[in-house]
Amino acid sequence: MDNSYLFTFEIAMEVANKVGGIYTVLRTKAATTVDELGENYCMVGIANEKFVAMEVEKMEFAQPALRKTVEELRSQNFGVISGRWLIEGYPKVILFDLDSAYRELGKWKWELFDKTKIGIPDHDHESHRTVLFGFLTTALLGIFREKCGPAPVILGHFHEWLAGVGLIMSRARKIDISTIFTTHATLLGRYLCAANTDFYNNLDKFDVDQEAGNRRIYHRYCIERAASHLAHVFTTVSAITALEANHLLKRKPDLVLPNGLNIKDTQCMHEFQNLHAVHKERIHDFVRGHFYGHFDLDLEKTLYLFIAGRYEYSNKGADVFIESLARLNYRMKQAGSDTTFVAFLIFPGATNNFNIESLRGQAVVKQLRDNVSVIKDHIAERIFDKCLRGNLPSTDELLSRDEVITLKRCMYANQCHSLPPVVTHNVTNDGVDPILTQLRKVQLFNKKEDRVKVIFHPEFLNQTSPLLPMDYDDFVRGCHLGVFPSYYEPWGYTPAECAVKGIPSITTNLSGFGCFMESHLNDPQAYGIYIMDRRFMSPDSSCNQLADYLFSFSQMSRRERIIQRNRTERLSELLDWSRLGRYYTNARRLAVERTHPDFLEIDHAIVSHSPTTSVKLPRPYSAPSSPFGSRVPSPHSSDDEEEQAEEKELSTFDDTDSGVTLRSLSQSIDVESNSEANTVDVDLSNLSVS
Repeated sequence: MDNSYLFTFEIAMEVANKVGGIYTVLRTKAATTVDELGENYCMVGIANEKFVAMEVEKMEFAQPALRKTVEELRSQNFGVISGRWLIEGYPKVILFDLDSAYRELGKWKWELFDKTKIGIPDHDHESHRTVLFGFLTTALLGIFREKCGPAPVILGHFHEWLAGVGLIMSRARKIDISTIFTTHATLLGRYLCAANTDFYNNLDKFDVDQEAGNRRIYHRYCIERAASHLAHVFTTVSAITALEANHLLKRKPDLVLPNGLNIKDTQCMHEFQNLHAVHKERIHDFVRGHFYGHFDLDLEKTLYLFIAGRYEYSNKGADVFIESLARLNYRMKQAGSDTTFVAFLIFPGATNNFNIESLRGQAVVKQLRDNVSVIKDHIAERIFDKCLRGNLPSTDELLSRDEVITLKRCMYANQCHSLPPVVTHNVTNDGVDPILTQLRKVQLFNKKEDRVKVIFHPEFLNQTSPLLPMDYDDFVRGCHLGVFPSYYEPWGYTPAECAVKGIPSITTNLSGFGCFMESHLNDPQAYGIYIMDRRFMSPDSSCNQLADYLFSFSQMSRRERIIQRNRTERLSELLDWSRLGRYYTNARRLAVERTHPDFLEIDHAIVSHSPTTSVKLPRPYSAPSSPFGSRVPSPHSSDDEEEQAEEKELSTFDDTDSGVTLRSLSQSIDVESNSEANTVDVDLSNLSVS
């Protein structure tokens, strides 16, 4: 397909506006898309001054038709920002100031109702913003179509129901554009899962109109459903979301567009093992302070695991996570395990300040460290002076009386009679907070005998925090395992981010990421991707399965964990946009073929391939034992051997470990991508567009 005659607008409210996962999709995919489409690509969003000031370089476009379009919109007294998004790829962006169009809201709501019978209630301010954004987008597309003439094909790619009004009105006004609609998560699906329904086993039984009406989102649901049906190509981000969309939106998606990452932004090649050790030590420092007065942990036998995301208690699987931790704690105590898990729960919630005990612990430990550092220098001077004079200092000569007093004062300050806190902040309404309520129910209170300790951090991680001064990416690198037992997770960037950093993770067969990995790996667990069954198992069985995974992980040696991290990190090739971007190329190809069949140059070589071709990465040859190329195995374990393995990083455990090379990884994705392209070409004969 000749992209020089194709102009693509990618439309979403999260363009240069960080709200959720779509922002990550757009930001990380931009470079790949710009490489393919060049200057004929523009992103459209809303102007959030907080992010515009930091992320957008304002400028006028050199392209005449696009510049004149922006000028005409401004002449109608609409606030329009044009420029470049300051990310890799440097894409063009057009951002609308929705407040400048508020005067038109009543007229536009009436036009939407007149043409679609979708009425927007006066109290729904979010839907009002959707209408404003949609009509401004429609105006942009209509004016641009007029300014550039009939020659180029214009394609609009709309993300989520929040951009759906723009697609609906573009079709209603018969603007000559090709359209793609991508739902990253169905609106009704989120609500139904949050209500603790047996969602996936009853998809075909829901009365969608009644369910949407009962939740007072019927007008929003209608926008999403209309956009999915009016789009020339309807897509989702995962196979599990495609199943959901088929039942709730009543249209089977044409394609699945998996979410990826820009790997070279996060990949550290062979350094990722060193980074794990560096950031793990920073977590050690926090743990020493958090458990002050009760610090009896052997940090060499302490494993850090975490769960993170939006505070959606059930959808994100926090309930299953906590219950599994309680069962794991009992099981480890019964087994007499000397390993300790420290489990972090990172969900942003309503707080009013830091927990005073948490702050005090960090301060006490810092004071002790500072005093010991000063005394250490004094001891070194005394040893040097004595040895210089030909005398070997005695133990009593190393510490002065004042230094002994200082250390004793620090030790007394380090005493604490209450149990270490389970939460780092003062949570608003902590009596009804679901996480704290469940922690009380299962009695995970960080007791001395507990082999599972919990730390609830109800705020996103930040480098400037006085408690845990780490960015999220650094924190992930320092942990041993990410746990994401989500019940509703259309994709799941958190386990994907773990994978590219070489951190094993637990996900589910109800997450898009989990389904994607199941389809690409013959033995996901050998690669550090543990997939829970939350679709066909009962909640109780799922909790037991998660506890089993964690208990098995606790029994792995350090050497085995290093090998597994090496395998996990090599999966990053599967998640790179340089590969997954081809799914978006296929979606554009299909949209153009359905609207402008004469424009598309069909590659008949692709047609000859089987559309169902799929390649899975084999199970690593060495799993679960040591990889090929390692030293001669010994029947006796050795702590020194484990230390040497950690220092050697990837030098010992190279591609021979996985049984595949990066080339075979690439071939796997290439074949599947071509399969999608093949599906586009083969199925066109039976397609028609109304």
